[in-house]
Amino acid sequence: MSNQHAFPNYLRPRRQADASNAPVAAALRDGARGKAFVGASLVELLRFRAAAQPESCAYTFLEDGERQGTSVTYAELERRARAIAAFLQLRIRPGSRALLLYPPGLDFISAFFGCLFANVIAVPAFPPGGGRSVSRSGSQRLERLAAISRDSDPSAVLTMGETIGRLSFSPGLEVIASDEITDSAPDWRDPAPDRSTIAFLQYTSGSTASPKGVMVTHGNLLHNLAYAFHLAETDESTVSVSWLPVVHDMGLIEGVLQPLYSGCPAYLMSPAAFLQRPARWLRAISQYRATRSGAPNFAYDLCVRKIAKADRDTLDLSAWRAAYNGAEPVRRETLDAFARTFAGCGFQPSSFRPSFGLAESTLLVTSDRWHPSEASPEKPDAVSCGRPSFGTRLLIVDPANAHPCRAGDTGEIWVAGPSVARGYWNQAAQNTRTFNAYSVDGQGPFLRTGDLGFIRHGELYVTGRLKDVLIVRGVKHYPQDLERTVADRLDPLTGGVVAAFAIGRGTSGDLIGIAAEIDRRELDLDGASSARIADIRAAVAEAHGVQIHAVFLVECGWIPRTTSGKLQRSTCAAQAEDGTLPILAGWQETHVSDR
Repeated sequence: MSNQHAFPNYLRPRRQADASNAPVAAALRDGARGKAFVGASLVELLRFRAAAQPESCAYTFLEDGERQGTSVTYAELERRARAIAAFLQLRIRPGSRALLLYPPGLDFISAFFGCLFANVIAVPAFPPGGGRSVSRSGSQRLERLAAISRDSDPSAVLTMGETIGRLSFSPGLEVIASDEITDSAPDWRDPAPDRSTIAFLQYTSGSTASPKGVMVTHGNLLHNLAYAFHLAETDESTVSVSWLPVVHDMGLIEGVLQPLYSGCPAYLMSPAAFLQRPARWLRAISQYRATRSGAPNFAYDLCVRKIAKADRDTLDLSAWRAAYNGAEPVRRETLDAFARTFAGCGFQPSSFRPSFGLAESTLLVTSDRWHPSEASPEKPDAVSCGRPSFGTRLLIVDPANAHPCRAGDTGEIWVAGPSVARGYWNQAAQNTRTFNAYSVDGQGPFLRTGDLGFIRHGELYVTGRLKDVLIVRGVKHYPQDLERTVADRLDPLTGGVVAAFAIGRGTSGDLIGIAAEIDRRELDLDGASSARIADIRAAVAEAHGVQIHAVFLVECGWIPRTTSGKLQRSTCAAQAEDGTLPILAGWQETHVSDR
């Protein structure tokens, strides 16, 4: 299927007689901030901004999530990108991969664009050491980094000089400290990438499987950025704030690239700064009059639980008109609770933008304003993530036989459109199955998302992950429904982080296990653990009519999650089985029968 006809006119590639002068000409013709970009690559995009808004501040990093630290203008960023690119062009071949290992800050952005300016495929990854994932398991980050390195086979590593001294690298791997490269770049050669050129490999979160490198092209990015640009009603007043990790698709594309596309200032902070004190996120939105900022569902829950009234009284969230909620199923009660809690701060419920997306479709698939009064009678607690537009198409199919589902019926979500990536790096067989799906009536090709949902009145409702669904006596149970029941029963004694998963198979179907994070101090009283376990079993039986076969009470922060906060249910199940899950107290039924 050709994507050319799916592009709006202003997004179609232009013929350029002089690529080196194209950004300047475009800037003079089209203006700058709040205008849709016309071009063929992110190289042109940055050069466009540097020509049109050279002294405008592009990015500011907030130290500790509060104090203004380093900042960079568009002209300075382009100069740094050229310098790093010229350095790379002397050392590695075009199309090679470069692993980007950076602590929170602005150096990652310069290195990322340096790769694009050299036609080197960027591979963003977390550097080992530090961060929440290490507190859960010291080896998780190293294992993920090793898997990414094996798969991408990089020719170089870009990082900071101080990081090089702390790590050891494979012999023959070019290790480059980008902060030690001078800005002079007389030998830079414009590689003139086009829409089909791979910009970077976005490694999937690994919520249900090992991470795979999604090949995201310049064309994928430009379409997805334009899509979000128009859905957010971007204008000259737009300001962005983000704490999301830049190695994750939402943090990179929405937090870093979208402000560049929009020509608006962006304020960034580290994920740790937010997690340590969630009020920092909303304080930054208030202080800088941010109009767009978003996060996964859990972040809004965290704000409701952790931000005290004294902090809320200092906030003004009236400028926030695009509060994205994505990366996991959006919960109606989360939206209700956040809107109610921060109403006095000027937050408007209509500012919420429930969204559905995934790395395999660059980022965004659907998004729209939240309308609290609109609910689906089939599943009243489900939230609409909007209707597809901008050349994006959806199909809901029965995953067992590829039959298209009737309107309102739940099935696997399939996606087609210009944002759908080229495929996984070095995964030919997987690509055929995932990126080249056809329904039994010949519709396709589509991307199989592995997510479940339904369409009602043209709008998409996401219900869960196909691989996470639990089936008992032929009835499907979504793990997030069970998790919500358990969290509600345990609150406020726990942070509410709960995982439901299959721990085996019985004659009636899946055997269900529950892991729940709980404050260790709550278990110090005699019989407290037994009482909590009994509460969990009773709550699930009453609300869902299913029997729980194992309950694990886990110390806070130790249920495995991805970089974006998604629960890794299969990993949790594996850790419970092999004994690596740090269990404070537990119970498991030894005899399984049909009841």
